[in-house]
Amino acid sequence: MRALRTAASGMAAQQLNVEVISNNIANMNTIGYKRQRAEFQDLLYQNVERMGAQSSTQGTVVPTGIQIGMGVKAGAVYRITAQGTPTQSGNDFDIAINGKGYFQITLPSGETAFTRAGNFAVNAEGQLVSKDGYLVEPAITIPENTVDISISRSGQVQVALDGEPEPQIVGQLEIASFMNEAGLEAIGDNLLLETAASGAPNVGIPDEVGFGHLLHRYTEASNVDSVSEITSLIVAQRAYEMNSKVITTADEMLSVSAQLKN
Repeated sequence: MRALRTAASGMAAQQLNVEVISNNIANMNTIGYKRQRAEFQDLLYQNVERMGAQSSTQGTVVPTGIQIGMGVKAGAVYRITAQGTPTQSGNDFDIAINGKGYFQITLPSGETAFTRAGNFAVNAEGQLVSKDGYLVEPAITIPENTVDISISRSGQVQVALDGEPEPQIVGQLEIASFMNEAGLEAIGDNLLLETAASGAPNVGIPDEVGFGHLLHRYTEASNVDSVSEITSLIVAQRAYEMNSKVITTADEMLSVSAQLKN
């Protein structure tokens, strides 16, 4: 009975759906996190009677035919890159991107990763780094005798030095954009890698055309909507239950068939 395998594919699909939703809920408070959505496709169809086939010698054709679907499969887990809410933190090294773009991070391997999480810090040498100690590109070093720091919406980093009347420019932040942001590969730790699907990064100055601007002493909250996720979770749970009911019904029908006597 095809219904057993069809319903089993539906249960597997809804299990994946719940796993994606649970990851979204788990990252509700993760800075810069972008929620994901599972997308599904129907499987192959069995043509019992093909539409358009001749049904008589007079040339009449079957108008609709008979196609039986074989279930569902996962098509993609899509990352939704909508803007998260900027949240004021007051930390001198927190930066949020309002609009399009990603900060660039140099990994220990030498690769460049990308992130929306701008909760930065400085290391022992005064270099601007991520929470894991990875350098921010381009490199920016904060002098030891800095008493105040200011980052403009266009990414210019200025510091006020002890005993100096005028602020000094110590660096310029740059951000990267992609043609297909959903094609970036997530590797954990709020980091993403370029792929063939995302395309090459377009690096530029914040607040230029095609790029967002920076908000100093802000972080970008996750774009997960708790109400939407809980609603989706309930829908997925009910769909899972209905597929399991189909399996139970198909089993009962097979049981009846097995008890038939000549």
